[in-house]
Amino acid sequence: MPVIATISPEDATGKVAETYANITSTIGFVPNAMQIYSSSPALQENIWNQISFYMKHPTLSFPLLAAIRMLVSDRQECEYCVGFNQAMLVNHAGWTQEQVAKTMKDPASAPFGEKDKALLLYVLDALIAPKKLDPSRIDELHEQGWSDAEILEAVHHAAQNVAEDMVFNTFRIERDY
Repeated sequence: MPVIATISPEDATGKVAETYANITSTIGFVPNAMQIYSSSPALQENIWNQISFYMKHPTLSFPLLAAIRMLVSDRQECEYCVGFNQAMLVNHAGWTQEQVAKTMKDPASAPFGEKDKALLLYVLDALIAPKKLDPSRIDELHEQGWSDAEILEAVHHAAQNVAEDMVFNTFRIERDY
């Protein structure tokens, strides 16, 4: 049970009910990951808008974003997010359990083409030591076909995930998948 009060979908009113309706119409239910924000309707709406942005992203694929979240969450020791994204990769992206396990152990072995793998590894390096990244790696990503906007958005997604992991760990979010 989380250590702060949350509003269930059945008890929601106002902006929380509106956000829950948007979530339910998109993914079919309201996960605990969104219920944890119910005490702050404006923040909850903002978080959902960010999630929606990435869900509809034209070039950052669902598997790439889920792998980023899984690996970031592993480093942040967020059991909820690691498990959630592992399940997403298996159940919605068609990965095998073996591919997930191998990627967790060695991100360079993720089942992506070179373009996606280069961005994944850049994002993970940014998470670990952003000031030590060689600026020439941006040129390498450009050569792979990534734009500045896409690189920024991928790094932002990882950084936002660190914040989510901190919130989930702090308030003891429960698994619901």
